[in-house]
Amino acid sequence: MPPAPGGYPAAPPMGMPTGGVDLRRGISTTLVTLFGLALPALIFLLVARSGQYGVIGDMLDAVEGKSVSLTEDDLNDADDLFTAAQVIYSLLTVAIAVVWAIWFRRLRLNAEVFAPGQHRFSSGWAAGSWFTPVVNLWFPKQIANDIWRASSPQGPHAVSRGLLNGWWVTWIVALVTNAVGGLRYNILRAKVESDDYTPSRSEAKSDIESLHSILAFDMFAIVIFMAAAVLALLLVRQITTMQEQRASLPPQMAGPAPYGMPAPNPYGSPAPGPGPYGAPQMPPTPPPGQPGQQYPPYGQG
Repeated sequence: MPPAPGGYPAAPPMGMPTGGVDLRRGISTTLVTLFGLALPALIFLLVARSGQYGVIGDMLDAVEGKSVSLTEDDLNDADDLFTAAQVIYSLLTVAIAVVWAIWFRRLRLNAEVFAPGQHRFSSGWAAGSWFTPVVNLWFPKQIANDIWRASSPQGPHAVSRGLLNGWWVTWIVALVTNAVGGLRYNILRAKVESDDYTPSRSEAKSDIESLHSILAFDMFAIVIFMAAAVLALLLVRQITTMQEQRASLPPQMAGPAPYGMPAPNPYGSPAPGPGPYGAPQMPPTPPPGQPGQQYPPYGQG
C-alpha cells in the first residue's frame, strides 16, 4: 500500500476482504438438516428403549410372582425395535460427525482471517481433535472459544459464550452418561452370558433389577443427547450468522488516531494489557520527538 502524504501509511481499506472467507451456507444448512433429523431419530430410540424397559419391568413382576402377560415374542419384538432405531441413529451420527468436522474446520479458517495469529490450534486440529481420544474432551472447546471470540461482531472482548458453554456441557454430560450406562450393561451382559452362570432365584431377580435400572439410566442419557442436539442446531445457526456479520465489518475502525488518544486495534488483536493467553503485550511506542518518548542518542536521529 503506498504511503499517504506526509510519510504516514494510508489507512487500510474499509471492509473485510472476501478472499479467504468462506460464507457458503451449504455445509451449515446440511448440519441443521441432519440435527433436525437426529431429533426424531432420538425420540424413536427413546420410545424403543422405553419398550424394552416396560418388558423388563413385566419380567421383574413375573419373578416376584405377579400375574403378567409376557411371552418370548414380546422380548424379541422389543429388542428388534430398539435395534432398528439404533441403526437409524448410528447412520445419522456418522453423517453428522463427518459434516461437523468439515464445517468446524471451515469456521477455524474463517476465524484466522478475522483474527490472524490469535488461535491456539491449527485448522488441522479443528477437524482432527474431535476424533483424537482424551484430548477430544477439551481441545475442541478451546478451538471453539477462539473461533467464537474472533467471529463476534461485537468485538473479541465483549462476547457472551452462554450458548457455546451450554452446548459443550450438555454434550460432555451426554457422553459421560452414555459411557457409564454402556459400561454397566457390558458388565452385566458378560456375567449373564458366562458359562458358569447358574443364578438362584434371588440372584436372578437382582440381575433383572440391575438391567431395569440400566435401561432407565440409558433413557436419561438419550434425553440429554436430545438437548445437546437442539443446542448444537442453535449453535450452527448462531455462529454462521456471526461470521457473516463479522465479514461485513471493517478490519479496523479507522486510521492512526491523534497522539494521546487510544488507537483502535485491529479486530481480533488483544486489548492493552496481557496479550493472548497470558503473553505480555507492550504498549504502542509514539514516534520520536513526541511527548513521552526520549530523543534518540546524538548522531543517531
